[in-house]
Parts: sequence; structure tokens; C-alpha cells
Amino acid sequence: MSRKFSFSLDEEFVDIVKRYEEFLKGNASGYFDVEELESIVEYYLRRGRTKDCSKALELGLQLHPNSDGLKAKRAKIYLATGDTQKAFRMLDKLAQGTDYDVMLLKLEALVRMDRFAEAKVLRKQIIASESDDLDSIYLDIAFVYLALGLFDESITLLEKGDEYYNKNVELLFELAFCYEQKDLYDQAIAVYNRIIDIDAYIEGAWFNLGQLYFALQDFNKALEAYDFALTIDENDSLTCLQKAHVLFQLDKFEDAIETYLEYGEMTSNKWETSLFIAECYEKMEKYDEAIVYYQKSLETRPENIDAFTGIAICLLEMEKYTESREFIDKAMALDDKLPDVWVYLAETFVGMDDLVKALEAYLKSISLESDQPDTLMAIANIYMEQAEFQEALKYYLVAIELDATLEYINLFIAVAFYKLGELEKCVIYLQIAITENEETATLFLELCPDAADVLGLGKE
Repeated sequence: MSRKFSFSLDEEFVDIVKRYEEFLKGNASGYFDVEELESIVEYYLRRGRTKDCSKALELGLQLHPNSDGLKAKRAKIYLATGDTQKAFRMLDKLAQGTDYDVMLLKLEALVRMDRFAEAKVLRKQIIASESDDLDSIYLDIAFVYLALGLFDESITLLEKGDEYYNKNVELLFELAFCYEQKDLYDQAIAVYNRIIDIDAYIEGAWFNLGQLYFALQDFNKALEAYDFALTIDENDSLTCLQKAHVLFQLDKFEDAIETYLEYGEMTSNKWETSLFIAECYEKMEKYDEAIVYYQKSLETRPENIDAFTGIAICLLEMEKYTESREFIDKAMALDDKLPDVWVYLAETFVGMDDLVKALEAYLKSISLESDQPDTLMAIANIYMEQAEFQEALKYYLVAIELDATLEYINLFIAVAFYKLGELEKCVIYLQIAITENEETATLFLELCPDAADVLGLGKE
């Protein structure tokens, strides 16, 4: 799930880094004090540019060979590149062993080495050594555990920091994220609402709230959250896209199209925008308009399997089976291992009354993905039509096991059992079908007209 943070990577080092990079080009002086070099190394580290930060560190140690701060940065690079043992040994030798940043790095090394008991002792020392801003201290420690996906421990630390000061927005963002990772959605929603109570103009909190409601399929609340986020930043393309998606889920297709068009003005992914709009028109059963936008998507991305299958589906709905088959073939030329495409191929053959080829295509789809109750039922229906009742029954029973709500599934099983002469089983499933829909008895007799005498149906 995409989410946004209330903060960005620290930009305070940008001017120093620019001067450093000009120095590398030969356009500036080559002296930097210790703090400047630590800042340069940190800047590259935060962006994952380990080669650049190693190069800057080498310069720093040439200019300031006795700097514990720069040696600590060396240990941090070792941690970033996975050489944890070497990082820990270096940190253990530093004279400034009780320095806050050094202790945090040692904590990270211990956690990475699964030395959790020692890590717990050290983090208590860190907390005890600080008297102010304990919420920020707990946040810093939590980041160590967060980086390794240890969310339970992170939650414990963040909750303690929240107890100390309950308006630390950065901490609250991380706490909400941890709750999300543990599927504690109600708690996460509550935290984002707390952030909004602190500052209603934090766009990321509204966006993340929308994402949570979207995941929970509470689309009306998601829409409200995205609208608030766009009120704060109307040019946020990701929020605009998510709003369009939620309108689609609410079957507000015209509004969704309008919002997708707004998104299209913000992005270079024109093929994707056209695809989304085409899907809206398809849902509205405006198949000609849908095809126009699917074609637009193909113009900017020719190898676009979703557009080919989208056109094929529209043509299927328009009963243009031959034309539909052409686009299915184009989709299969890109990937012939997609179960849905084989289903669409089967449906074209059904439309052309070629049940033999339709059955082959349905069976191919099931071989690629067995968990398709509708497809299994379609296979069973073809076998039923071919009077292969045992095969039909086999597929009906698998289908009902996957989805007992399939329309008329109990009726069809009853018919199959009747055709096979298993009257007791037939009656069991027929009674279930009639309980679900009393008109089923009439349908059963239409399919099995002689059953009135055999089962005594329709008699007083």
C-alpha cells in the first residue's frame, strides 16, 4: 500500500554537497571541516549512494584522521553494505563510545546480529542518558527495529515515546505505519486522525487515511479523505489517481473519467490513463467509446496486453466474435499463460457455437489457474450439454466447493445426479436449490420433464 510521510530527506546538506561536487570537478576549494564532511557522507548515505559516501569519507579521513565522528560514519557505511561485524568492532573501539549517535549505531549492529538481549540493555542506557525529548529518542531507537521489519518491538517503543509527548507527528506517522504492517487498521486510522487533529493541513495523513479506507473497501470514507488531501494539494498526481480509482469502485464512472483525465494532465503515462478511462466506458457498456480509449492506450504502448484483452471483451459483448478472436490472438502472442485470456477465447467459441474448442480453451485456463469457480461451472455446463453427466457432475462439485453462491449451482448438481439415476442425492440438492429459490422446481422440470412422475414433483 502506498503511503506518504510527514517529512522528507533532510535538505540542509544540499549547499555543502554542491560545493563538494564542484570541488570534485576542480571548480572549488578542497577544504571542509569535520562537520561538513560528516554532513556530506550522511547526505549520500540517506540516498543509498554508498560509493559516493565512501569517497567523501576517504577525503574526510585524509583531512581529519583522528575524527571519531568520521570513523562512526565508516561504521555506518559498513552497516549499510551488510558488513555488520566489522561495523560493530569499529564502533566498540571508538573513544566516544557513549556518544548518542555511536550508541545508536552499536544498537543497530547488535539488532542486526540478533543479539537482542544486549541490544535491550544498550537501548535502556541510551534512554537513561537523555533527559529531554524522550519521544524523539524512542523514535530514533524504533527506526533501528523498523529498518529490519521488527514491527512489534517498534510499536512498543513508539507507544512509549507517544506517552512522553503525544504530538510528535513524525513518531505518529511511524506508529500508524507499524499498525498497518500488523493489519491493525483501526489503530492506524485512529493515529492518522490524531495527526489530523494536530494539523488538519498535513496532506500525507489524509492520503494515508484514504489508502487505509480503500484497503478496507470503505470507499465513501476513502473518497472523503482523498478530497481533503487534494484540497491541500490539488496537484498531487498520486492522490488524484487514487481518487479516480475509488470513484471507479463506487460505480461513479463519469466522475472517474473526469478525474482520470485530470490525472492524465499530471503524468506522462498516457497509455495508463487511456486504459483506466477505457475500463470506465466498458463498465458503462459504452463499448465503442471503450475501444477508442483502448486503441489510444495501444498507440503509446503497442505491447499492451490489457488493451488487447479489453478490446476483445468489448467485441465479445457486442457479439463480434471473429473480431474479438483477432485481439485475443494478439494478447496471446504477448503472453499465452494468462488464465483470463483463455476464458475469453472460450467465450468467443461459445458465441460461434463451437463447444469443442470452447471446452479446450476453458480446460486450458483451469490448467493454468484451478481456482476459477465460474470457469469450472462453464466446463460442467458444456459437458451437460454433451450429455456427459459424470464429467459435468465432477466439475460442478469442484465449483461449489470453491463458491457455494454460484447461481443455480445446486440445481445443476441435482440435474446431473438425476441424469445419472442417483435420485436420493438429486433430491438433497434439489431441496437446497428450492430453498434458495422456489422457482427452481419449475426450472428443474423444464430440464428433466419426466422427473414429475419419478420424483412425484408437482403432485398434491
